[in-house]
Amino acid sequence: MFRNRIFKIGSSEEFEQLALEIFQHQAKNNIVYQQFLDILNFDTSSVKQITDIPFLPVDFFKQFKVITGKSIPEQIFLSSGTTGQIQSKHFVLDTSIYEESYLKSFEFFYGPIVDYTIIALLPSYLERDGSSLIYMVDDLIKKTNKLDSGFYLNDIDTLAEKLNDLNTKDSKILLIGITYALLDLVEKHQFKLQNTIVMETGGMKGKRREMIREELHDKLCKGFGVTEIHSEYGMTELLSQAYSKGNGIFKTPPWMKILIRDTEDAFSYLPQYKSGGINVIDLANYNSCSFIATQDLGKTHPNNTFEVLGRFDHSDIRGCNLMI
Repeated sequence: MFRNRIFKIGSSEEFEQLALEIFQHQAKNNIVYQQFLDILNFDTSSVKQITDIPFLPVDFFKQFKVITGKSIPEQIFLSSGTTGQIQSKHFVLDTSIYEESYLKSFEFFYGPIVDYTIIALLPSYLERDGSSLIYMVDDLIKKTNKLDSGFYLNDIDTLAEKLNDLNTKDSKILLIGITYALLDLVEKHQFKLQNTIVMETGGMKGKRREMIREELHDKLCKGFGVTEIHSEYGMTELLSQAYSKGNGIFKTPPWMKILIRDTEDAFSYLPQYKSGGINVIDLANYNSCSFIATQDLGKTHPNNTFEVLGRFDHSDIRGCNLMI
């Protein structure tokens, strides 16, 4: 009942109205979210605007089956994590909603997928099961209908040769990669790419020291010979993605919104340019939970844009503390 409306949102008023409807639906039909609201002694009838909605701490996906309704999931996505960590599990009832969300989101920002050749450098994700990112990129690769589109694991020399060959052709190229693998590539090969978008998905995965965005993007820009590094912001627990076309400033598709919560008061929100915890509304997530309090720090900018600054320290503890 929500699907047809979600991807046709044309205004902030339409977004807010649909978000309020989905909140009431999930408060009644999502057992985990319902219990969370009960612990807060929260009156759902008091919700008149989206800032009234309590956001579920993302850590709940590590401990509970966060699902709206009683259907059997078609897919279970697992978060990445170091050895010994509990992985988040996202039980997806209808993978076609995920597929529609990421395709429409990509084309909203970049145009038709068939215009691109996609080169994926995502070794840490390919080496494990249940990655929502691999599911998305694999499907987008297939939708390009290009023979040159594909995944590269650790064969950096072959990848470099492919990028240089494609650079001589008049076509759009998207190189999407995990951060440490992109750094490995430019440390061994230097490029002067003219028709390639370089997009990092974040993450050192314990392979390298963490770097601030300015330092990272400067190294990648010089290594690939491009003026901007694009970025993708998504997570296992969501079905939608935000994209940055440079300078670390992200924009959401019309069915997704970012709010910044006060780090001292999880139910208070901060104005633009003030740093706090990132709360995500993802209306495509209506079969799970559309209102998630992440462990990321950020701030909003004008025109529904935002910036990711990092993560909370001891975030595993802090997520559950939002219940208090």
